[in-house]
Amino acid sequence: MRTPPGAWGDNRRARIGLLGGSFNPAHGGHRHVAEVARRRLGLDEVWLLVSPGNPLKPRRGMAPFAERLDSARKIADGRRVVATDIEARLGTRYTDDTLARLRRRFPRARFVLVVGADNLSQLPRWKRWRRIARTTPIAVVPRPGETRAALHGQAARALARHRRRPAALLAGPVPAHAPWCLLPAREHPASATAIRAARGEGFV
Repeated sequence: MRTPPGAWGDNRRARIGLLGGSFNPAHGGHRHVAEVARRRLGLDEVWLLVSPGNPLKPRRGMAPFAERLDSARKIADGRRVVATDIEARLGTRYTDDTLARLRRRFPRARFVLVVGADNLSQLPRWKRWRRIARTTPIAVVPRPGETRAALHGQAARALARHRRRPAALLAGPVPAHAPWCLLPAREHPASATAIRAARGEGFV
């Protein structure tokens, strides 16, 4: 088992995928996204960044942080896919802030932001989204009913000239503007909203 990422950082030299989210709860779709990114990009690790509080999501219907972290740990293997509370320990809520602190604390690591196609569509709503796209490679994994719209959305259009094939995402020296790619993969049907609904917890 690998050493979990500590808030103070270390000198690990690794390619690390960052899959953030509320994980309310974590499910097989999250594990699918993590594994697709790990295999397609040759990543050493994928970190499941369990958010202490997503600024774009309502608090109503959100399970306690400890419960969400536990659900993420259950789908991780603790070695290649690792669930972590590092955002809570860093005290960050916005992706741009998290990335900046991680780069300072893990200076030899190379980070890739792993997102579902739905998050590519929502990217323009993120704080300082253009800086995120400029400084961090982004790997997009297909999502049911979301992929086509995402590839024709505002972010995809704005970043069109920086799109690359998956094999080229991390190839060569670090470019002035980070690239992004779509990872070919089947669409996993799991949905946290549907899981909560099935439990009688509502659609919020």
